[in-house]
Amino acid sequence: MTEHVHRHHHADMLSVEEARDRILQAFETLEPACMNITDSIGLVISEDVYSSINIPPLDNSGMDGYALRSEDVQSATLANPVSLRIVGTVPAGHLPDFAIEAGEAARIMTGAAIPGGANSVVPFEETTESEGFDRSELRDIGIRTPVKRGSDIRLAGGDVTVDQKVLQAGTLINPSTIAVLASLGRDTINVYRKPEVAILSTGDELIEPGLSSEPGKIYDSNTSGLIASVIAAGGIPKPFGIVRDNLSQLEKKISEAMNSDLVVTSAGVSKGDYDVVKDALASRGILNFWSIRMRPAKPLAFGVLNDEKLAKVTPLIGLPGNPVSSMVAFEQFCRPAIRKMLGKKSSLRPTIKATLTDHIYNHDGRRVYARVKIVNEAGSYTATTSGSQESNILTSMAYADGLAICPEDVPVKGPGESVTVIMLNWPEEMI
Repeated sequence: MTEHVHRHHHADMLSVEEARDRILQAFETLEPACMNITDSIGLVISEDVYSSINIPPLDNSGMDGYALRSEDVQSATLANPVSLRIVGTVPAGHLPDFAIEAGEAARIMTGAAIPGGANSVVPFEETTESEGFDRSELRDIGIRTPVKRGSDIRLAGGDVTVDQKVLQAGTLINPSTIAVLASLGRDTINVYRKPEVAILSTGDELIEPGLSSEPGKIYDSNTSGLIASVIAAGGIPKPFGIVRDNLSQLEKKISEAMNSDLVVTSAGVSKGDYDVVKDALASRGILNFWSIRMRPAKPLAFGVLNDEKLAKVTPLIGLPGNPVSSMVAFEQFCRPAIRKMLGKKSSLRPTIKATLTDHIYNHDGRRVYARVKIVNEAGSYTATTSGSQESNILTSMAYADGLAICPEDVPVKGPGESVTVIMLNWPEEMI
């Protein structure tokens, strides 16, 4: 059996929380933008929304039936229906031009306005119409049950009243929210705009997917993975393609990328990386190169790029180049930043407790984020590693439902032990 050595972390490393807190301090919620309501799904309302109308606007029927005076049918029974004279029909969307007097009723559809004088509605099923009469010939209708005043009538303003605050700033827009806005007559809404995220992948060894493979080269998976991650987080990706280890080219790309809300780079942030990446970044602003107490994704760069021409400062997060490290670091640092810019209440993914079925080893005192598959067995979750945990093995990330945490001070988590799992495919709003 292989012996797993557990070494204590270095004091100069930052915890995940320390790094994330420092990063988030550089971000604010973005300015509002006016958007069509049907394009606003998943965004956050930046204004309190008040109603200018009553909903419903008028007293209306909650059933297909007959509008009448409840006092006229209190003696009605199945055996001895009360007969009322039919004085009209009220379809939905039309205002009645008559009123109900004693001994009268009006045929009415669901949602139609209640005629004056009527105070209740009796469903068709409780009348003699259900006995198969030709309703075109009906002049009178038999009511077979007494009804209470107000029965099956939806009152004006029963849902929303004029000047009522219907939605408050900070509300996350979902399909129901959009339906409510439409019911108020709104076709646009002010929301916090989506952040534009520039994406740069660096390295002479990279080639674009779709091209023929070359000896010594690898396909650039980081750019595609980061584009998808930005979209999933609610941002707008601005990919700048592969940037070679060339100082002038890198500086040019960085200058172009600064007209964004966030610049995300992959590779070039480890101690052994070529200094050209660090030189290019440092020449444009203040960059910090950190070691994070986590596995994968130990190396991380963070700082701000200064553009005097644009008179703006753009945050930059430099991710490690290993594919899984890049994705895990994005989850922990970039995604929360995007969500803060969007005005989202929660910046972190939801977590669950699961029972581990195999081992997670912690070799060096860093927090381990292990890729796991989750199974729900009768309301209890189990977690099983989804493959190799090496930082270059993307397939185990693709097979994973979540990231199981082995804390910094725990050398190993074994079968039967409880683990906290960050769920990758659950919406943050669940927490």
